[in-house]
Amino acid sequence: MDHMAKLDITIGATHLSAGRCRFRLWAPTTEQVEVHLLGREERLLPMEKSESGYHEATADGVEPGALYLFRLDGKIERPDPASRSQPQGVHGPSQVVARGFEWRDGGWCGLPLRDYIFYEIHVGTFTPEGTFEAVIPRLDDLKELGITAIELMPVAQFPGARNWGYDGVYPFAVQDSYGGPDGLKRLVDACHARGLGVVLDVVYNHLGPEGNYLGDFGPYFSDRYRTPWGPAINFDGPHSDEVRRFFIDNALYWFSEFHIDALRLDAVHAIFDKSAVAFLEELGAAVQDCSERLNRCIYALAESTLNQPRLIQPREAGGYGLDGLWNDDFHHALHALLSGDRTGHYQDFGSMGHLVKAFTEGFVYTGQYSRYWQRRRGASSRAIPASCFVVFAQNHDQVGNQEGGRRLSQSIDFEGLKLAAAVVLLSPFVPLLFMGEEYGETAPFPFFISHSAPGLAEAVRRGRLAEFEAYGWQEEPPDPQNEATFLSAKLDFGLRGKGRHKLLLEYYRELIKLRKGVPALADLSKERMEVLGHEEEKMLFLRRWADNSEVVIFFNFSHAEASMALPIPEGEWRKALDSASPRWGGGGGIIPENLQPQGTSLTLNPLSVTLLVKGEES
Repeated sequence: MDHMAKLDITIGATHLSAGRCRFRLWAPTTEQVEVHLLGREERLLPMEKSESGYHEATADGVEPGALYLFRLDGKIERPDPASRSQPQGVHGPSQVVARGFEWRDGGWCGLPLRDYIFYEIHVGTFTPEGTFEAVIPRLDDLKELGITAIELMPVAQFPGARNWGYDGVYPFAVQDSYGGPDGLKRLVDACHARGLGVVLDVVYNHLGPEGNYLGDFGPYFSDRYRTPWGPAINFDGPHSDEVRRFFIDNALYWFSEFHIDALRLDAVHAIFDKSAVAFLEELGAAVQDCSERLNRCIYALAESTLNQPRLIQPREAGGYGLDGLWNDDFHHALHALLSGDRTGHYQDFGSMGHLVKAFTEGFVYTGQYSRYWQRRRGASSRAIPASCFVVFAQNHDQVGNQEGGRRLSQSIDFEGLKLAAAVVLLSPFVPLLFMGEEYGETAPFPFFISHSAPGLAEAVRRGRLAEFEAYGWQEEPPDPQNEATFLSAKLDFGLRGKGRHKLLLEYYRELIKLRKGVPALADLSKERMEVLGHEEEKMLFLRRWADNSEVVIFFNFSHAEASMALPIPEGEWRKALDSASPRWGGGGGIIPENLQPQGTSLTLNPLSVTLLVKGEES
């Protein structure tokens, strides 16, 4: 049985015992609400309204699996906003779900954030079946690779069976086509049995357009702000206290009911909130309190385009107290150097200096003018610990927003892929891999949907076209509504054992092994690090140390050999990795296996990385 303390999430349908079920709904502007219980013994159950706008009723003879709707003022019927399951989709009735589950992770206490190596998964395209259950047989491969946590793209119920997940409209309901709540619990339990954490992407900045009935229940949305995806959620207007509680309860629900280890908070820059105590600050405090009550390491990690250090600064220092940030600037600096792309937001990047700053500080834009945003952007992240930044060469957004949803494997050559992997995995930050990246998956990852309303699907098509006109794409984006677009994104896991794909997989495995096994690489510190960039030669020099462990790393972003004098400390150095080695499909490294620096210059292979370890360290 569940060994962890239950956090009482009181909204929605809560199955109690002996066929009893409590229904609780916040609908302050509705005078009369009834629970419409469906099935052979169909009945209407009146609910009692409190002064705070909550309606509540307890019914006998209601077992898990029972279907129900809420009838509002005798006029319209809607699914439960806090529905735990929508087996008939976003327009169908809600379902009562059993709370019990035979958890086997009693000894699981979570992982320190510094030990995370994320592996981002879209459940629908990761396997042919597209289910939680189908992910489980692949966990051993990820564990053997060195991954320490999987990150699931959003699983809250969305329309149809094909969606990136950001059109979810029932924040508490687990997507039925993926396997529903029990399927997710089995996946989390299987991960914990292997020592893997589970991170869940959640969306608190908007709800999707189809099946979004929240506005029928109360002032969940604000007409004072607009997001790119529709009405903004009401986090700071009248009645916003209960709206905030709805989403904070949702966050705690994933930790308590599903044993999730961390939440990625999608696009928090689109959360509009002028409160004295911001929603995100309140959420951060609730997560910290939840961690203490569950006696488990859990985290809230933010994604934002604003480069806003305040998100993770301590609350006592005026910050929001979240635990980490996705760092898009690191990706953009790396991608622009590797690909030469200068369209869209990449117009702000492209120099070695940008990558040097990403290494030394975190954010590249810390108050400078951005041509893309046409304003100054960001604030200094110098004081933010390295273990608070999540970095990547690819993720769902950065692949999906390329022309045709192309991955790096379709945009740069094999040597560039190896270079990109090393920059991320040998950095002092927390790395993230996008599913299939480790073996050079060739399937694209374009945006896809499965809306039931033709007019809505057409609006999404037009929106995608308009969004990327500024990028100067040569081809029209794949039709997001077409099932073929979704199917094109399915991974070909069999590539892992073939040719250069197999070599790349072994190379990733070696990088992760070095990251974990060499103390200078395992220590996530911006302070115990020296970084130098050479613009003309397109080279980056990185020295890291911890206690008696020391490494130097040379990254050559040029397509030609490059020679230069580098400040390698005196001593004996051994080559621990050379991406140009025949072992990794290269033509042979130039730097010798062992060397003692004499102040002479070193020559590096084109598009290569070389790691030297000081002394006898293995």
